[in-house]
Parts: sequence; structure tokens; C-alpha cells
Amino acid sequence: MKGRVSAYDVAKLAKVSQTTVSRVLNNYPHVRKETRKRVHDAINTLGFSPDEIARSLASKKTNTIGLIVEDISNSFYAETAHIILREAQKYDYEVIIIDAETDENSFERAINTLNGKRVDGIIVASARMDNQKVKEFYDKGFPIIFYNRRIYGIEESHYVEVDNKLGAKIAVNHLVENKHRKIAFISGPTIYSTFYQRFEGYKEALQENGLEYDESLIYKGEVIYEQVFQFALNLMRDKEMPTAFFASTDQMALAIMDAAARSGRHIPYDISIIGFDDIEIASNPYIGLSTISQRKEEMAILTLQKLLSLINNDDSNSEPNKITLEPELIIRKTTGVNNQ
Repeated sequence: MKGRVSAYDVAKLAKVSQTTVSRVLNNYPHVRKETRKRVHDAINTLGFSPDEIARSLASKKTNTIGLIVEDISNSFYAETAHIILREAQKYDYEVIIIDAETDENSFERAINTLNGKRVDGIIVASARMDNQKVKEFYDKGFPIIFYNRRIYGIEESHYVEVDNKLGAKIAVNHLVENKHRKIAFISGPTIYSTFYQRFEGYKEALQENGLEYDESLIYKGEVIYEQVFQFALNLMRDKEMPTAFFASTDQMALAIMDAAARSGRHIPYDISIIGFDDIEIASNPYIGLSTISQRKEEMAILTLQKLLSLINNDDSNSEPNKITLEPELIIRKTTGVNNQ
């Protein structure tokens, strides 16, 4: 086994608790003979001495991290979680994933659950931008970092994100360059930093291009496929329908594409659609969704690496990790020139 071996690894292989490992190493009298043998066999199998395992117990590290996401069925989070799991294994870390709602009570329960499992640090992709509960954990010095999210009002918070505002402006400008003047905006609730920033970018791009802001073209509801589908379908049935849609996520863009098919609109001849995230299915040749890339692989790897630096206190820079990646426009089949 490569890298550090901890008491957690021994306990896992021996199928006992870390407390039992500690008792065996300290010759605690009331440990069953077969249990004691399993612990020593695990230590020998892993190739480390009892002294090294004892030191890992003293350090209280479990080589485990927590990952909190809002909805693991969301392709972006499923794909980035897979990257984090893969990368964590390279550093001999286990990852505990919790699928949690974004309200503060649910967030607190998730944090408490992970604390109970003695994780060394936590990656969070599920929190409102005004979640002040986070401050308590930062005040305790607990290693916690956000990805694809930002918490406002907490200067010491760590995060890795894409420039969402710039990405939205790039998306709208691409549509404007293709002669679209009436552009709908589809988003999740703006209590989350990603959607808030993309909404701000959308509005700013309209203003810079001399386009009118029309509230009737805006959806800022729950990220539920059926609701997005129905909203887009209603717009497409209107005689004054928009010629383009900008969706804050690729998942929502897929619902809009479905609505276009249902209403008999042809993409991109009758309507253009651009998403945000660049999930794997977006590049499928049958879908070919134009989108804004979040550089999700780089984001996920950076987030994990920065968390491990916080856990090991080996980050030479004492300032908070605040990393904003540059978005990238990916042009595929769903955007084209408006001929109306």
C-alpha cells in the first residue's frame, strides 16, 4: 500500500474499531485473542510497524474526508465527485459522500455526521451563499473548502470556483453575435452563489449590448426538470417567443431541448440553446450542446489538493485559498444564427 498508513487503515482491514487497535497496541488485557491476532495480521499485511501505527493514532488522523453535495443525481456533481474519489485514492484517502439539502439545518446535520465519523476535512458543494453556520467551523479551525460555491461575508472561507459572471456574459455575447436579441434566462434560485453570479452576468451582458431586460423571459425556480420544461414550453408556444435560451446548467438546457422538440421547434434553426457546466452528455454527437465549460476536472482536483494542504498544514500561504478559474465557451450544434 502506497503512502501513509494510519490506524484507520489497520482498523478497516482488521474489521475492528480504531479504539480496539489502540488497546491492542497498548496491551490492554481485555481484548480477545482472535481480535488481537487480526490487528497484528493487518499491521503486518500493511507493512508498517506498531510504532508507526501508534503515531497515527496520536495524530488523530483518519485519512478520511467528507464530501457534501446537494444532489448527486445532478451530472455535474456526480462527475466531479467521481474525480475527487479517484484523486483521493492517490493520496490514500477515503471519501464519505453525503447528499444533503441546502437549508442550514440539513447542512448542519451533514457536518455533524461527518464530525462523528472523525473526518480530517470536508469539501462542500451544497450551501447557500449566506450560510453563516459555516463560520462556526472556520472559527474552530476545521479544514473545510467549497467548490462551485462561494460563501459571502466570511473572509477566511476557502473556495474553488469558475468565474460564473464572466461565463454568463460569454454565453450571452455568443448569442448576440449570432443576431439574437430576445434571450430567455433559465436558472436555479439565486440564493446560491453560482446562480446569483450567472444572473448578474446575464443582466450585465444585456445592458452592455443594448438589450431590454424582460422579466417574463426569466425563470429562477427550483432545478426540477418538469418545471423548467413547462416554463420553456410555454414561452415557445407564444407568438413573441424568444429566439434563444441561456440555461444556467446543462441539465436545465436538456429540459429546454426537450420542450423545443415537443413544440416542433428545430434547433438551432428556430431556436438556439446554450448551457453551463459542460457535463459529459453535452458532447454526445446526438445532443451537441453549446455550453460554458467550468473546467470541472481542474476544479475538482484543485479543491481536493487545497483541502489536503489545509489538513496537513503545509500551505506556505496563510491567506485563504480563493481560486477562480477562467470559463471557456464550447460551441457545438445547439447555437446558430438567428434568421427571424
